[in-house]
Amino acid sequence: MVGNGGREHALLWKLRQDAPSAEFWATRPNPGMTPLAKAVDLAPEDVDGLTAWVEGNEPTLTVIGPEVPLASGLADALRKRSLPVFGPTAGAARIESSKAFAKELMVKVGVATAGHRTFTRWPQAEAYISDVGGPVVVKASGLAAGKGAIVCPSTEEALDAARSMLTAESFGPAGSEIVVEEFMEGEELSVFGITDGRHVVLLLPTQDYKRIGEGDTGPNTGGMGACAPVPIADPEMIEEVRRSVFLPVLDGLENGATPFRGLLYAGLMITDEGPKVVEFNCRFGDPETQALLPLMESSLLDLMLPVARGGSIEGATCAWRPGAALNTVLASEGYPGSYEKDKEIQIPENLAEADGIEIFHAGTRQEDGRLLTNGGRVLSVVGVGADLEEARDRSLFAADRVEFEGKTLRRDIGWRAWASRARATGS
Repeated sequence: MVGNGGREHALLWKLRQDAPSAEFWATRPNPGMTPLAKAVDLAPEDVDGLTAWVEGNEPTLTVIGPEVPLASGLADALRKRSLPVFGPTAGAARIESSKAFAKELMVKVGVATAGHRTFTRWPQAEAYISDVGGPVVVKASGLAAGKGAIVCPSTEEALDAARSMLTAESFGPAGSEIVVEEFMEGEELSVFGITDGRHVVLLLPTQDYKRIGEGDTGPNTGGMGACAPVPIADPEMIEEVRRSVFLPVLDGLENGATPFRGLLYAGLMITDEGPKVVEFNCRFGDPETQALLPLMESSLLDLMLPVARGGSIEGATCAWRPGAALNTVLASEGYPGSYEKDKEIQIPENLAEADGIEIFHAGTRQEDGRLLTNGGRVLSVVGVGADLEEARDRSLFAADRVEFEGKTLRRDIGWRAWASRARATGS
């Protein structure tokens, strides 16, 4: 397992269930992953070091969790050596590492998305934004840890955002190219597809809550929580997404000599005109994965292995347990801005064993027997129940019992699901 965050903890947890007798390794595992895997003392971004380690140890499967090693070509290096790897090539990963590339691809293959323009120079961006006015969304084209999209209600805010990226380098190289796109109204939806490049198995739709503040206020984060299933995502809608989003994009990537094998994530806006793509990711989403996998009844490993070995998943399906899951992220005070680390974390011993509760570690570390904060997003506290209400209650019950100085959370994860259900029933 390449990676050591909440997503990778959840993936490791699920794969151990699928193959309980297997031996697992993980790159510098966080304290939650440590009991599940042997440590490999290499950074997830160390492409050369990891390539040499995998070549020397020949695991049955390498799973690449984060986007940076994918964009840096780790999957390419392993495939070149005929080593089974789950994750796309760097060329295919451009669908996330370059928002400009993703937009061009969607226009080319006819996938619905927001109208947009791409800029690398401030004067041109300034003229365009001044002409179209707000609201718009200004995005750093490169990888920005989920924080590179700024919703700008006014022209002045859009100019400030574009200026900060192109001239003040607020996002570093990721913001040297920006995408300015129209603001879309609707409800967001995350859909994951495991794909061999031609066939795709769509997983249970989830909903991510990006803003730091309740009621979806404040700056974007990597994600403050997620829930599944999502009331608006009926089977007919998901089939439409498969036909009108996933299959054309996969065809376009294959025709461009960059076939995509791995997990393709479509972030959608469900508008009055139908689903439109907000963004693509080239890997499992975080925090959605932590809410998704506790509901997965069938084997994830059985889907990953043929993809990693260059085979086909034509005709494959997924089975899901009834009920719902909701993930409340516990973050450090100040996140997504600057925050302090090394705050001691107290997790009641019986909490992780409680019925319907799973705790996945992200920004944590251990020192002298103490569990300490080590990142902006610290823990994912997942509740699983018969419905979203029970899942939320269990998640918040556990979240309230975890203690560390500056603990920050949203208590309204799932609110859009309840709001859309209320609209549908007229209540």
